[in-house]
Amino acid sequence: MTDLWDFIVDNFEQFDSTAALDVFLIWSLIFGMLLLLRGTTAMAVVRGATILLIGAFILGRIFDLRLLNFLLRNSFLGLLIALPVIFQQEIRRALERVGRAGARAFGTLDYDETLDAVSEAALDMARQKIGALIVLERETGLTEFSERGIAVDAVPSPELIENIFFPKSPLHDGALVVRGDRVVAAGVTLPLSENSLPGELGTRHRAGLGITERTDAVSLIVSEETGRISVAADGRMYTRLDEARLRGLLERLLGGQNGASV
Repeated sequence: MTDLWDFIVDNFEQFDSTAALDVFLIWSLIFGMLLLLRGTTAMAVVRGATILLIGAFILGRIFDLRLLNFLLRNSFLGLLIALPVIFQQEIRRALERVGRAGARAFGTLDYDETLDAVSEAALDMARQKIGALIVLERETGLTEFSERGIAVDAVPSPELIENIFFPKSPLHDGALVVRGDRVVAAGVTLPLSENSLPGELGTRHRAGLGITERTDAVSLIVSEETGRISVAADGRMYTRLDEARLRGLLERLLGGQNGASV
């Protein structure tokens, strides 16, 4: 403990405005990363690892555990290399949040007219119990997913959407990707969510939820078993939507593309 105290005293005596700025920038960076990771599974891992490291540091100093102190002193570089590998998805999502915040300054997609076509088609397919999965892009681009499907590039209309998801259509099993006032692609394969869902929600719902866990897209799902309409956004599923709730939810998420979350 004496060595630690002497280290603190020596460094405090050398503390000046430059050092204060250095400390402020480092802590700001750490605080910003914690804010970006807030609400993710990585946050629980970070808390657990921090508690273990602090506990090991205190024990090593109190009881003068040389091997433990050696490992703690020489493991920092290894941790820096391991963190991006362990938290790859979380870091990617955090950086996407920063990118989306910057993208808003350069204009956003307009969904005002598209929402009419999507809502009308979804309600009509729900009455006929025709399964459908429509993904509406926001700030995060979906090109890497839409390239897996069939390019469409058409103005969205209820007739077009319903024809794509008609049971005998070769594209009805995949997702339809919409970007602003254009239908980009159909028959798109999406990543499935790893979260557990109620038994009545099938593969379409898992795919619709999965894309919202990896991007900021909004998914609209129509169940062919029950005819119920669901919407997924920000990794959350909104189920059993009637006409009024469906339209209101889509407008809050996409109307004018203000990016409002619910």
